[in-house]
Amino acid sequence: MKKILILGCGWVGEEFAHLQLKNNWQVWATSTNEEKYHRLKADGIFAYIHDFDQDTDLDAVDLPAFDAVLCSIPATQKNSLEQLEARFKRVKAYLEKVNYTKLIFLSSIGIFPDEDGVFDEDFNVAERMSPKLKLAEDIMRSLPNSYIFRLAGLFGKQRIFAKYFQGRICTTGDQPANFVHLDDVCELLSLSMEHNLPDSVYHLVAPEHPLKKDVILASAKKYQLELPAAFDPQDSFLKVVNGDRLPRIFNYRFKYPSPLEF
Repeated sequence: MKKILILGCGWVGEEFAHLQLKNNWQVWATSTNEEKYHRLKADGIFAYIHDFDQDTDLDAVDLPAFDAVLCSIPATQKNSLEQLEARFKRVKAYLEKVNYTKLIFLSSIGIFPDEDGVFDEDFNVAERMSPKLKLAEDIMRSLPNSYIFRLAGLFGKQRIFAKYFQGRICTTGDQPANFVHLDDVCELLSLSMEHNLPDSVYHLVAPEHPLKKDVILASAKKYQLELPAAFDPQDSFLKVVNGDRLPRIFNYRFKYPSPLEF
């Protein structure tokens, strides 16, 4: 039976953990939340509580060899560079003690600047990338057999784009939507765990990029949500993030190719 370790089992990690259980994998996971810890344990996951910002060490001696590791420890803008460096150096030190075959780190397309342009996996102008996200990616890429998966704006289940604009003024409506559905993320992750990957950086983003205004109107209609009070376009840069590399490898057809369908 194949085994996976999920570090930082958040919203994506928990959904993916249950998918891998259905795929007959054994799942280990860490969480900083005690309630989630008990929920994961009840679902048949080998869970334990660990905070890579606070805990200096996590014993890896008794862990098995893993076919894959999914690291979804976040690199957020609210943290300083110093805090993120300390966090990911602890993650790296821990993973250096773990026997694994493949490591996938979940990053974000937020690494790209908010400006007009098309950004694909080959874009690598360090001066135009988020220093915080790049720091985290660089530390994780220094580990063996590691891959960077940059997630687009993530929606699905109860996370509905229009919910965040009910009765409010939307200033981003004229921007292209660089979004992806949770179900497609989990399916692409599952395929990536099962197969060899030739490259090191991948974008997980739906292939269609309608305007955010149209996504809000479509999801508000679908889920019977209140519309925004007004659309007042500001900072309407035309930023598009492409993610053709991974779907092309697997000949993958998105369940939700357009955010208008979320």
